[in-house]
Amino acid sequence: MATEKDTKRLLCCCDAICFDVDSTVCIDEVIDAFATYLGCGKEIAQLTADAMKGDVTFRSALKQRLDLMNPKHAQYQSFIEKQSVSFTPRIRELMKLLHKRGAAVYLVSGGFRAFLLPLAKLLDVPAENVYANRLLFDDQGNYTGFDVHEPTSESGGKSRVVDQLRSTHGYNTIVMVGDGATDLETFPNHADAFIGFGGNQVRDKVKKESKWFVTDFKELIDELQEA
Repeated sequence: MATEKDTKRLLCCCDAICFDVDSTVCIDEVIDAFATYLGCGKEIAQLTADAMKGDVTFRSALKQRLDLMNPKHAQYQSFIEKQSVSFTPRIRELMKLLHKRGAAVYLVSGGFRAFLLPLAKLLDVPAENVYANRLLFDDQGNYTGFDVHEPTSESGGKSRVVDQLRSTHGYNTIVMVGDGATDLETFPNHADAFIGFGGNQVRDKVKKESKWFVTDFKELIDELQEA
């Protein structure tokens, strides 16, 4: 049975680490911020909370939210251009330390790739290391759905990404870090270790079932520096 001590040890020797983005790498849930931009923030925030707790399937919650938002392509592009990044404190320091140690860093998110790519660039994470969803629009710029072929568009998708990374790159030790149910479900059958993060949002299920639950990335930084 894995313990907090085991998780800390695996963090220090991992050759790949995957981070959730919303409420983990970043303070906010970007889809909620986009909904607020569109004028339907309150309704969307509740659906997001349900999805993160695991009360409904991720794909169902994603579809419900996007159908309600019904964004135009022009609105989507405008939001991407105007969004300001609110990184979680010390995440950039942690990323730099992981890069220095030679660990491959991935962003694995149920959010949207177009939102994430500018963030990834600021964190020195290659675009090919970003796994996220893609919105679809018709020639008139009307929302038509999302790409269901992206693994992160459904529950279990992050586990499939971890499996794909292992088979493609041959990683020995992969660690997942996140705040939600879709992050938690990667362990123990896919990721070698899971670190629950509650610095922005505390999900009861994640806190209860994590072998190591942290509320400040300083805890990871200190562990790596002491190794």
